[in-house]
Amino acid sequence: MSIDVKMAWRNIWRNPRRSILTISAIAFASLLLVFMLSWQFGSYDTMINSAVMIHTGHLQVQAKEYEKKRNIRLVVPDPAAIGGILEQTSELAAYTFRANAFSLISSKERTYGTIVIGIDPQREARVSTLKKLIRQGNYLSADDSNQALVGKLLAKNLNVVLGDELVVLGQGRDGSIAATVVKVKGIFSSGQDEFDRSSIHIPLKYFQDVYAMNGAVHEVVALGKSLEYIPEIKSRVTAGIENMIQKDHLVVLDWMELMPGLIQAIQMDLVSGFIFYIILIVVVAFSILNTFLMAVFERTREFGVLLAIGTTPRRLTKLLLTESVSMTMVGIVIGIIAGSLITWYFQVHGIVISGAAEVLRQFGLPERMFPRLSVLSISIGTGIVLVITLLTALYPALKVRRLRPVEAMMSA
Repeated sequence: MSIDVKMAWRNIWRNPRRSILTISAIAFASLLLVFMLSWQFGSYDTMINSAVMIHTGHLQVQAKEYEKKRNIRLVVPDPAAIGGILEQTSELAAYTFRANAFSLISSKERTYGTIVIGIDPQREARVSTLKKLIRQGNYLSADDSNQALVGKLLAKNLNVVLGDELVVLGQGRDGSIAATVVKVKGIFSSGQDEFDRSSIHIPLKYFQDVYAMNGAVHEVVALGKSLEYIPEIKSRVTAGIENMIQKDHLVVLDWMELMPGLIQAIQMDLVSGFIFYIILIVVVAFSILNTFLMAVFERTREFGVLLAIGTTPRRLTKLLLTESVSMTMVGIVIGIIAGSLITWYFQVHGIVISGAAEVLRQFGLPERMFPRLSVLSISIGTGIVLVITLLTALYPALKVRRLRPVEAMMSA
């Protein structure tokens, strides 16, 4: 350890109370930033995974313009070929096929316009949480035909229960009238009101027969093993489609393109969060500024003596900056350790937000949320604290360079 570092360390503890308060402020800010950023990133992962597991998946292959127009004629004509490409992607967890059609659904008493979704029961159970969302009755089986899963709110609006019949009337892909009668086999509740009041699910093969799909589907829905793999999966699937004969009318959309509203919500939350973090860091910066200004004022005579005996202003500036760096680093290290331990505990056990359970259910989120500790959540906040506090300490440190030895020694 150099002589300057030893002197800086001794100078820090000349006024232990003030130094401890300053280090504590830095440590608390670092702790709070580590935990809050981990909480934000963890909640975003939960929001995204919950949203994609309910319906959209991490990635979809569709016909061009289908996402905007939802025209029944815009189809993926050979879903098996897309499935073959997906099966060659090791980062993929599962995939399924879906078909959609807007239709009129009638019970004995009421009629509503809804989305009829054709699903492959076995594949769907691996991609979405639909099977786990069944609140009454049973999930669809592989050999079902005219059976349906109905959203809880839609069932309430239609005034139907398990075993009741529903008349489905729509238009087939070829322009023909698509009409059938299905029985309510199960009632699901996702917590998302719009989804629960506007959709029913029937077996995909039965859907294709009723709506004259000729084996085509509207969506090939894929779920990755992790969000980190989605860009790579998308590029591989896109490259695979380029090698197909019928490729021009197909597009690959990831979850950000399928759910732009979710991205906007996350961005708004990040902005509001960073405003709070900047305010916190500014408060800590003023604490550092006050500490070192007081240090300069109290030690002005001492600095004058040091300058008089030949100490250069540059060395004094270096000494003060070393004191600043030492205090900041001690506070940041303490904050990172404490923040990481607290975050790790809640990452394992979770935090139950019981008071906001109803609001969370509206977005398909669980009551128990888990922060996610990462290099990013540790480094972003503490890095900003380090930079801001060092910049703040520059002013009093540079003030020493303007001292005149005689005037400094004569100061009280």
